[in-house]
Amino acid sequence: MLKITKGLLLLLFILMGVGINQTAFSQVTKLRGKVVDAKTQEPLPFVNISFKGTTIGATTDFDGNYFIETRTPTDSLQVSFVGYKGRVYAVQKGVFQTLNIELHSEAVALQEIKILPGENPAHILLRKIIAHKKKNNPSRLESYQYETYTKMEMDLNNINDDFKNKKIMRQFQFVFDYVDTSVVTGKSYLPVFITESLSDYYYRKTPKLEREVIKASQMSGIKDNASLAQFTGQLHQNINIYDNFIDLFNKNFVSPIADGGLSYYKYYLTDSAYRDGNWCYHMSFKPKRKLEPCFVGDFWVADTTFAVENMKMRITKDVNLNWVKDLVSTNEFQKLNDSTWFLKKQNLFVDFMLTNRDSTSQMGFFGRKTISYRKVKLNEPIRKEIVKLENNVIVNDDALGKQASYWDDARPFKLSKRESGIYSMVDSIQNVPLYKNIIDIIQTFVTGYYTKGNFEYGPYYKLYSFNEIEGNRFMFGGRTSNDFSTKVMYNAHVAYGDKDNRFKYGLGFLYMINKLPRETFGMQWKHDIHQLGKSPNAFTEGNILASLLKRNPNNKLTMLNQFEAHYEKEWFQGFMNSLKFRYRDISPTPIVPFVSPNGDLPISGIKNSEIELRTRWTRNEKVVMGEFERVHLGGPVPIVNLYLTMGLKNVLGSGQEYFKADLSVDHTLDLPPLGKMRYLATASKLFGKVPYPLLSLHEGNETYAFDPYAFNMMNYFEFASDQYVSLSVEHHFQGFILNRIPLFKRLKWRTVVSAKGLWGTLSDKNNGALANSEAILKFPVGLSDVTDPYFEASVGVENIFKFFRVDAMWRLNHLEPNPNQDFEKFGIRAMFQMTF
Repeated sequence: MLKITKGLLLLLFILMGVGINQTAFSQVTKLRGKVVDAKTQEPLPFVNISFKGTTIGATTDFDGNYFIETRTPTDSLQVSFVGYKGRVYAVQKGVFQTLNIELHSEAVALQEIKILPGENPAHILLRKIIAHKKKNNPSRLESYQYETYTKMEMDLNNINDDFKNKKIMRQFQFVFDYVDTSVVTGKSYLPVFITESLSDYYYRKTPKLEREVIKASQMSGIKDNASLAQFTGQLHQNINIYDNFIDLFNKNFVSPIADGGLSYYKYYLTDSAYRDGNWCYHMSFKPKRKLEPCFVGDFWVADTTFAVENMKMRITKDVNLNWVKDLVSTNEFQKLNDSTWFLKKQNLFVDFMLTNRDSTSQMGFFGRKTISYRKVKLNEPIRKEIVKLENNVIVNDDALGKQASYWDDARPFKLSKRESGIYSMVDSIQNVPLYKNIIDIIQTFVTGYYTKGNFEYGPYYKLYSFNEIEGNRFMFGGRTSNDFSTKVMYNAHVAYGDKDNRFKYGLGFLYMINKLPRETFGMQWKHDIHQLGKSPNAFTEGNILASLLKRNPNNKLTMLNQFEAHYEKEWFQGFMNSLKFRYRDISPTPIVPFVSPNGDLPISGIKNSEIELRTRWTRNEKVVMGEFERVHLGGPVPIVNLYLTMGLKNVLGSGQEYFKADLSVDHTLDLPPLGKMRYLATASKLFGKVPYPLLSLHEGNETYAFDPYAFNMMNYFEFASDQYVSLSVEHHFQGFILNRIPLFKRLKWRTVVSAKGLWGTLSDKNNGALANSEAILKFPVGLSDVTDPYFEASVGVENIFKFFRVDAMWRLNHLEPNPNQDFEKFGIRAMFQMTF
């Protein structure tokens, strides 16, 4: 199962956006504050601030605020601004300080200046930067490789005395020795998770190849977890400022040097100077309009090449982004030769706020990540043994066992005493009983299972439900835990209905032959109710939410005896096959009868045996892996699934011989600045004669919950086909429309639209709705073909209270009154979702 450890919970939170970061150096000197005019007290933007004797500097923002930090020993801060007297301030080494600065104006005799109309020089410089983007973009290179050090950390922030003195914290007093202060926000914070990794990264443009070999990895509180180490490797995606749009937290932000940057930003040319032997220009920028996904910040750009030397970007306070109060990204580049610049260091700092309350006492999380790039090689051939690796991210066998001396040499900086102690501090937290209880509660809520020793009990949302067939349904079940085994997982359940007075049950196992690449074998037996014509995303049988949210009587269930055995093999990352044998014995009910078409002779059941071969293909997909289960998080190319199914006649009583092919293509497209569009195209063809339970019973939805994989205005058992094509398109505007409407932009709601279509046919031999049909079974009342295409559409609003989406839905055709189907022409559907 995908066991939720402390580290994995935090990493899953990180994963909703991008890997997170900021630098933390030994004896870090941190300063933040505000610079104002001494006489008027007006804030001064673009003031140059630096540690004396170093090249480490910062510039005040449009409100006069600044923050700066260094690990380099220094005791003086230098401040300068044209028209004001420069100042030098003494600072304490290795601590956090708030230093507000007042500058006094300086009388300067200037010669007569004539101001003539012309173009903003910042715009002229920006056009030159854009013209040279293709040449300076690292993605233009045919190949490159480098060694990278990555450090990620999660911190609990706003640690104050009231929190420390709470009764619940008495068992955790030892952790407060590690409290520090953020230079970005001024908030105190307590590290709760830290991970480091050292990797060799390889990239080739044609044919496309990416490989990361993790040479060393360590995580606080987690020992010998290769899967988690591999997952952290996948988080080391870069923010490429040369792209027109930068994907952060599933939202496309406009790059400050985007081709269309003048449509989104105001630019200011503020300074020029020699930096590391290069004559550079300093530019500041801010958004033209509120709420748009833009940054505020500044950058230095080299003359002649017009390559960015470094850039600091910060999201605006009013951007339509959930859970994130602040975000700062810094990108520093190194000059490799006369014309090529490459990344040297990337930092990303994120301040997560769990509520809307803007309070200095409101607790949240910091996410921080630092990546340092060394030993960069350009356009060199990649070794054959690297090309032949089966996964994009590989963890070396000895990566998890590196000693402290190895890390002292591998890090590009030395950890402070506080940082060095974080690992042992977090390990100590896990031994506190209260902490264990909190993690148990969170794990139960997220996974649905309560873990106790060798067994996991659940899922809790299936303990009780109700439907018209079983009445009140009670279920108890569970599965073995990772403590029992990480090679085999057993599962079982038993259920009882007080209306049909029948016991149902299921049991099975999953055996992990190999984890990377994945190879499994398993078997499952089920004697339980089943909903035919249900989408794979719908509520499963026995889910209490399916009972509470039903819009029609839940009476189209059938009794199913089913045995499945499967073998799954992932040949390489993104390409997988599975072979499955399935036996089913489906029993009729008064609502879903099995009757011969020519005499109303009842049939006791349908027995079916089949073999299914599935092929799944995609590329560069992100995956979260547990010991047995994994969560697919999508990637840059479509996910293609091909199912080939063959019915086996006279095997375990099966009476049908047929062949079926199903193809689906699922993909999400970034369409900035208009948002994201997801489409799902499917097609299917059945060769042979089968009873209607084995046809394509198109996925309906008889609940008020929105199901993205179903036709939400269609009932169960409404349409069937033996060949069909369908298309579903859903577009999320991510605030592009409502951000421009005065009332709605305060609510931060987001528009979403969708449309679905289906066209299918039935051959006469499978159409049990025809008079004198040759079909094996007569169709139940209301079931028909869909030769006339079916369409539905919706307009919705998501991000309501950050958690809800509500859609107004219309059924566009098949609207003729039908006494056998009580359908809706218009309906409201809702779903719970958590998005940034």
